[in-house]
Amino acid sequence: MTNISNQTLNESVSQPTYDRSKLKSRIVHLGFGAFHRAHQGLFTDEVARKSESDWGICEVNLFGGEDLITSLREQNHLYTVAEKGAESTDVKVIGSVNESLHPSFDGIEAVIEKMAEPQVAIVSMTITEKGYCADPATGLLDKNNPLVVADLENPTQPKSALGYIVQALKVRRERGLTPFTVMSCDNVQENGHVAKAAILEFAKLLDAELGAWIEANVTFPCTMVDRIVPAATEETLNEITELLGVQDPCGIACEPFRQWVIEDNFVAGRPDWNIAGAEFVADVVPYEEMKLRMLNGSHSFLAYLGYLGGYAHISDTMTDEGYRKAAFDMMMKAQAPSLSMPEGTDLEGYAKLLIDRFTNPSLKHKTWQIAMDGSQKIPQRMGGSLRFHLEQGSDFKWLAAGIAGWMRYVSAVDEQGNEIDVRDPMADQLKAVCDEHGQNVSVVPALLAIEAIFAPEIGQNPQVIDAVSSAYQSLIENGARATVAAL
Repeated sequence: MTNISNQTLNESVSQPTYDRSKLKSRIVHLGFGAFHRAHQGLFTDEVARKSESDWGICEVNLFGGEDLITSLREQNHLYTVAEKGAESTDVKVIGSVNESLHPSFDGIEAVIEKMAEPQVAIVSMTITEKGYCADPATGLLDKNNPLVVADLENPTQPKSALGYIVQALKVRRERGLTPFTVMSCDNVQENGHVAKAAILEFAKLLDAELGAWIEANVTFPCTMVDRIVPAATEETLNEITELLGVQDPCGIACEPFRQWVIEDNFVAGRPDWNIAGAEFVADVVPYEEMKLRMLNGSHSFLAYLGYLGGYAHISDTMTDEGYRKAAFDMMMKAQAPSLSMPEGTDLEGYAKLLIDRFTNPSLKHKTWQIAMDGSQKIPQRMGGSLRFHLEQGSDFKWLAAGIAGWMRYVSAVDEQGNEIDVRDPMADQLKAVCDEHGQNVSVVPALLAIEAIFAPEIGQNPQVIDAVSSAYQSLIENGARATVAAL
């Protein structure tokens, strides 16, 4: 099979300029997904191109993704990132991955042993919100999660990321090895704190002494990651084949923009990711809030209301003046006022940059894709700003419209009566509530009453119920496009 490791590639393709045989698996990464490939994998590659770095990555997929790991191995762990601007596309072959594992092929023990190797300094993860097995309402470990229950009963054969990490740390402790840093790269508010809370609680339930050792010795830096990376489609992969000159089933396309803000808190060293443009700071939270509310919050707003309005991609919604204006107002009037940023932060400039990024026609970012897992995302993307407006007594109609759009979407039937393929860990529960009420505004308080999504001070607040009900009623009577235009 011809692939990127044994072929002459098109001249315009940027390839690794360093000796890959010198890379060591100093990072074990859980979740070889699209975002990681276009973000941490690429940053680590760039550090190796610009310095004498020996930081390599061992990729692990714990659930699914067997084909991806097989393809990655067949092409000597090389893969492609196509950075698609509005005008041109840059194609890079990434060489920072030097190893890969999958419990299906290699066994659970091999993954744990890899994480326990002395040179491993960081275990990083992109496992999505649900991978942390945390209750979205409390932020604490969900002890009823089936993976958590199974892993506590049988800790040497873990299924969850938490179970693997705790078991590997246990082995390191028994062997007298230094611990590693656990670094979350997921789009989760205060992701390091979420990972820490879940892992410590899990470890203490398993073994109080081990939990205390992890608490004293392991660090969990927060990170803020930003780059729009749509899921790879057949169209994307065909385009990459054309640009590359050969096929790459691991290839991914993304926007040119990228941002990575990292809390500088590592117990066993780290790559100089700052060489590649990352920013090390003492406190990530303000930047994270800015991104979660302004980018991700408006993304969710556009995903639900855009999908209902018949727009397949985010860039399609930007061709509609009503959506474009509403998205900017969502950022500047609903989200920006709720932020506490370091002095000199230009939030209006950031909002304009976001609108430009959303408008990029080369990126086919599906509204359906962004709409996934809303029950896990909405509390983080809209909850904090809702609280702010309730305290201030200010207008939050854009947030109410976004939540109403989500409610209309999870009924699983669109405005034309077609079925919506709703992907959400709570999809069955949400659909049951929607089915009970039909397309009736009475569904609003019922969905707002789900405390795993809406804390009682939000979900049971009469102002929130009124505002969301009014937006929902408009969606039923007038449709999404008219509702957005009226904002």
